[in-house]
Order: sequence, then C-alpha cells, then structure tokens
Amino acid sequence: MYLKDIPLQEAQNRLREACSQADLWGLLGSVELPLDETVNGRVLAEPVWAKISSPHYHAAAMDGFAVQAHETEKASPSTPLILEIGRQAIYVDTGDMLPDGMDAVIPIEQVESLDRGGQISVDIRRPKEIRVRAAVPPWSHVRPMGEDMVATQLVLPAGQILRPVDLGAIAASGNTSVIVARKPRIAIIPTGSELIPIGAPVTAGSIIEYNSLVLAGQVNQWGGEAMRFPIVADDLEKIKQVVANTAKEADLILLNAGSSAGSEDYSAQVVESLGRLLVHGVAVRPGHPVIIGMVTVNGETTGVNPRQIPIIGVPGYPVSAALTGEIFVRPLIERWLGLQLPPSPVIKATLTRKVTSPAGDDDYMRVAVGKVGQRIVAAPLSKGAGVITSLVRADGFVIIPKGTQGLSAGREVEVQPYRPIAEFGQTIFAIGSHDLTLDLLAQYLAGKQRRFISANVGSLGGLLALKRGEAHVAGSHLLDLQTGEYNISYIKQYLSDTPVFLIAFVDRKQGLLIKRGNPKDIHTIQDLAREDVTFINRQRGAGTRVLLDYQLGLLGILSENIQGYQQEEFTHLAVAAAVASGRADCGLGVAAAASALDLDFVPLFDERYDLVIPREFYEDDLLAPFLELMGNQAFRQEVDAMEGYNTRRMGEVIAKIG
Repeated sequence: MYLKDIPLQEAQNRLREACSQADLWGLLGSVELPLDETVNGRVLAEPVWAKISSPHYHAAAMDGFAVQAHETEKASPSTPLILEIGRQAIYVDTGDMLPDGMDAVIPIEQVESLDRGGQISVDIRRPKEIRVRAAVPPWSHVRPMGEDMVATQLVLPAGQILRPVDLGAIAASGNTSVIVARKPRIAIIPTGSELIPIGAPVTAGSIIEYNSLVLAGQVNQWGGEAMRFPIVADDLEKIKQVVANTAKEADLILLNAGSSAGSEDYSAQVVESLGRLLVHGVAVRPGHPVIIGMVTVNGETTGVNPRQIPIIGVPGYPVSAALTGEIFVRPLIERWLGLQLPPSPVIKATLTRKVTSPAGDDDYMRVAVGKVGQRIVAAPLSKGAGVITSLVRADGFVIIPKGTQGLSAGREVEVQPYRPIAEFGQTIFAIGSHDLTLDLLAQYLAGKQRRFISANVGSLGGLLALKRGEAHVAGSHLLDLQTGEYNISYIKQYLSDTPVFLIAFVDRKQGLLIKRGNPKDIHTIQDLAREDVTFINRQRGAGTRVLLDYQLGLLGILSENIQGYQQEEFTHLAVAAAVASGRADCGLGVAAAASALDLDFVPLFDERYDLVIPREFYEDDLLAPFLELMGNQAFRQEVDAMEGYNTRRMGEVIAKIG
C-alpha cells in the first residue's frame, strides 16, 4: 500500500533516518588535492593550520630607505640629517626583506636623494646619501613577521567553502595542498516515452526534456557532481535496469518519472522492487507527488548489511521538479558536504567600535558579523592592505563613502554579507582576551553548526563589550591586585547592571618568551629593566598587561626603564612572533605560544583564564553546544596536550554575579 501526502517535516525526517541508518548522514568522504585555482569553491573536509608565519620575514611596506630608527631621532625640518647609503640607509622596494639591523623604512617621497657634496641626485633610488627632515619611530612602514598570520594559527575551519582569498591565505600559510569533501555524485535519470532531447524536432505530444538540465544545474551549483543520463522510455524493466546499474556509482539517484497512483507509477514500482519505499506524496505544492526511498546496491555491503543509497522520484512538472531539488536534494548535498548555501541580502548592523577612514576614498571595511540578543553587530577587522586574513575572517563589508572620515561606535551601518544571514543567528560572538585554545574551540564548534567569532581587545575591553551588548562571551584573566582573585571585582565594577556567570575555562602558565638558547640570559622580570634587553608588550586592558604592571609595581621597576614597553601586540602568538623574528628579546605570554614558534619559555606565573557570560545568553540555546563542549573529553584532552594548559576546572561555575 502506498503512503499518501505526509507532512513535509515527516518526509524529511524519514529521509534523514534512512540515510543515518545507511551511514549517509554526514561527510561522504574526502580527497587531498594540490593547491591551485581548481579547488576554488570546494569545501574543506579538514581544518587548515598555518605551517609558517606570513610574512615569514620583516618586509618593507613602502618603496624607500631602510634605516635604524634611532639614527633619525634628531631629524627635523630645521635640522635635517644626512644618512650615508650602504652604512646608514639601504634602498628597498615594497615587499623586500628588511636588511639586518634596520628597523624602519622611510618612504622615498619623504627623503631627498643626494650625490656626494649635497647635490640633488638624478637617480633617486641610487643616491650616495639621503637627507631626512623627520624622525621615524621603530617599525614604521614595515610589515613585521607574522603580521598576517602566525605559524600554528587556524587559517580556515573544516566546512569552509574555499574562495579565492582563502586560496591565498592557505598558500601564505605554507600549505601546498588541501583536504576537501568529496563531491556527492548525483545521477539524474529522465524517463518518459513522450520526452525528446533538447534540439530534436518538436511534434504534437512530444515534450522537450529539460528537467534533468535544471536538476543538474542545481546539483552542480550546490556543490555536487551531476551525472545526466539519456532519456529512458516508459518500460519498467528498462528503468529498473538503469537504476540498478546506476546505483553502483552514484550517491543519490533522481528518477524523473511518473509518480501518481496510476498504472504508470514507475518511480514507486522501481523503488519497491529494488529497495524500500519511504514516502509516496508530500503535503506541499507544487511538488506533492514525490517519491522517496532507498535502493540496495547489488554485491556491496557496509559491515554486515548491503549498501543502500537514497532515491528520489521527482515530479514531471518543471516547477515541481525544481522545488523538489530545493526541498530534498539541496539539504542532502549540504549535509554530505557539511555546509549551507543560502544567499544573503544587505543587512543593517551596529558598529562595535569607532573606525577612521581616508576622507578622499570609498572605504571597503571588512567586518565580522553576529547576532547578540536582538541586535546584529559588526566588528571591524584589520584594515591593513597586506592582511589577507582580514578577508578570510570577514563576514561581509561596509562601504564608508568618500568624504567620511570615520564612523562612531554604535553607528548603524549596512553590511553586504559574504555569508547567509541565517548563519549570523548561529554565531557565537566572543570579545575579550586572547587565548590559543579559542582557535581549537572554533574548530570544534564548526562541527556543531555554530560559528565562533573572536575579537582580541583584551580582558577589560571584553567586559566593556558585554556591557554594551556587543558580545555573548568575554575571555578574561584580570587579576585583582589587592585580593589576588581573578575577574570578580572587575565584573562587579564594570557589569554592575548585567547579571553574569563566571565560568572557569583553563588554567595556564604565563612567563617570558625568549629565543632558543636564551642568548640574553633572561630569567626574571627584573631582567626587563636591563639596557641590553628589548621587550614586546601587550595592549592596555589586556590581562597579561595588568599582570605585568602588578609585578613591576611589586618590584619597584618603572615602565619607562623597560625598552619596548610601549610596543604592543594583541595576541600571545603575535608576541611570540615578535620575539622569534628579532623585533624583541622577550615578551610575556603563555607557554603554548612559545612552543608554537619554537621559543624557550621561562615560567613565572600560574593564572586562571575565565569566560564571562551574561545570564540571558548562558540560558540561550545558541550557547548550548558551546557549554556542552567544555565537558567533551576529546576537546579537553587536546587542550591539555597544549603546553602549559590544564582543564581540571573547565566548565565550573565560579560565581553568579548580579
């Protein structure tokens, strides 16, 4: 007995359950391909991690002259300095490696090229000397090592649809191949004695067969591999034979044949004879005469069971056929590839921070986008011209028109998204302190239909973002200098009107990151005040900066006595990159950052890195997979395997405040 017009949700559930039983409700397989333009549009089956930093050397960001910044300190319009080419200045083109000993670039248009004797040189790129009329700070007009990405950093998560900018990021990260999802093979078999192929003479009663063309176009657009078969006449045995043979090479069969309850109901008869019928009619119009079933692949087994694949009997009316593809085929392909592909219109969002813009240009500002409460928020990403990861991480862009010098925080902007709007509702927005485990967290959540977007603004910046309603979560490790407790006093001060949960995440070691072999013999915080030691700091508001300042106060060390104290980076990996590249002799950070860039580590402090979550989000379904992940043993084991980390308290509610 045939089934009749069941609800759409039930039909979808039956297909899902049957595919799950046949081990077909997930990624079908993967293939490793060389990195070239042909992988554009493919879907990553495994995450891409940076093998090298980008750039992997200090690079000139402008055409000009590489110099030692301290040699320009006394230069001014009234007292210009003369620098000798070769000894004090070296010409570099944009992208050239910064010569040893040089730490800044003066753009060519800001110097006067001279011949010997002070005469203006005809060849501005090959003078004997240059005249400098302004001092330059260290590392100006230089792309430092790791500016774009740092070795071991997550470049792209599994499930990412590769775009041209992603290919550049993968190449820049030192990878030469990618592991992508295998394209599902979708066989499309048109049947009907009245059908004729495209281009054949049309006579009365004949119908041009183009449903298979439409279905194949849909399949290819959604990431599958369509296989179009010739028209099969209305002959049950012939159709059965074609379907049985096709099942050996396809992952899904679309049988475009009659599916009514009449004598020529070939789809249902074929399915029943070769497998089992799941659905015969769906309560949706157009498209209600849909057949769904599973057919057995002869001679093949999965474990102890014969292998089965799904088959869909597609209605003959073109609109119904296309809608059947949208309702049933697209979700199945997306499940097999691990992605979703709906388009996105322009959306309005609230800007999370003030941005500046050149007044004379249209500014295409890349942003990360998420839904926090009832608001769509847009967090501006790095605007550096060489930072390709700002495109990789971008959810869309905002056009700031020329004549506008900037936009204030809280301003409503129009975002042209790269991603579907529905994804923003599945995005967990984290703003606060940086930690290396966040990339790992993002990868795990990508497999749970949640995107995890983090912006590194420091612990205090994260609390302020929560206060403004711009984030779901803030990472924080703010040490109370009087009580020795982490975060609680700061939460009470800055989030007095916001009830929050304080959740333990990881215990980690902080210490000094130094070059292998410790050539400067650095062992203590006191060593930072030595004249021969250069330090790289974290930004104001970062928990690591608070910890450093606390220790300096205890020891009576003035910050102005530390060379490099004013040089700031926003992540532990960026600090490690600065040390590894020679920008600094040491920096304060976590042990895992030292390990990632093959640095030595001098452990100094044990600290707690917590998550601050407003109560309204803690109790929301959006964060359920995030909170459940903290109890996932595989995740905790991976974190524990990272140097200097301990997850013994992960997920523990330390306090409910407010």
